Amino acid sequence: TMQGEYLSEIGTRLLHENDPVLETLPLVLSGKAAVDSELDANKSAVSMRSLPLMDTNGRCGGIVLCRDVTELRRREKELQTKDATISEIHHRVKNNLQAVSALLRLQARKTKSEEVKKELKEAQRRVQTIAMVHEGLSQTADEIVDYDKVISSLLKMAVDLATMRDQHINIDFIGEFGMMPAQDATPLSLVLTELITNSVEHGFEGRKDGRITISVGRGGNNLNVVVEDDGTGLANEEHDGMARSSGSGLGTQIINTFVTNDFGGTVRWEPRHGGGTRVVLDMKLRAAQD
Repeated sequence: TMQGEYLSEIGTRLLHENDPVLETLPLVLSGKAAVDSELDANKSAVSMRSLPLMDTNGRCGGIVLCRDVTELRRREKELQTKDATISEIHHRVKNNLQAVSALLRLQARKTKSEEVKKELKEAQRRVQTIAMVHEGLSQTADEIVDYDKVISSLLKMAVDLATMRDQHINIDFIGEFGMMPAQDATPLSLVLTELITNSVEHGFEGRKDGRITISVGRGGNNLNVVVEDDGTGLANEEHDGMARSSGSGLGTQIINTFVTNDFGGTVRWEPRHGGGTRVVLDMKLRAAQD
């Protein structure tokens, strides 16, 4: 029983050497101030709030409200462990994908066929794209990623990889994607990197400089993305109503498949006013549909 004892003495006896102690704990146990504190001892946690009682002569006693928060703290620790595990998984997936990417790059160097070399480099770029999304996810405590940070570095990397040595191509962003689940971030990243690579390799072929603009409009779960370049335009690239991608046309297939099947959206290829190509993507975030 606690009757007839000092709460401060009871609290002190529960603590062990080197136990962490909040600075407010002595004030709460003695009822000297209106503050909150927490006592964690013997695998239990108690949240406490003291309310000093005053009379004309000053403090004459106090009320201490106690609440058992052991289960609450246990669940918080479980969530922290889960978050750390998810982050570590993304980090390891990223490392594994980068290893695959490096192997593809080595294979591309070994082959003597220029066509095979080009296809292997494209495969390496696509694997690297997914790796960078996982890198962004490993920095967060959950499955949500700040997509603007990920896609900015990702697309600049795509431009650098596709640009010839004497070319200078700028990429600008208008609007924000916002926070996005991994379920949406990976396929959307593949779509955008394919569009950017297509613009650089075909729209700016034989040109020293150029500009790509990505405009984003997001309303709730609906996402509208417009990718424009001031390159040569659709006149030399159009084939069956679609702009050709590099190589075998796999890039265009990737764009159409993800936008149509995964996001239930549409892709529209148009001439850009003033020259160049304009691609309009209308999508609904897939994770938000569940």
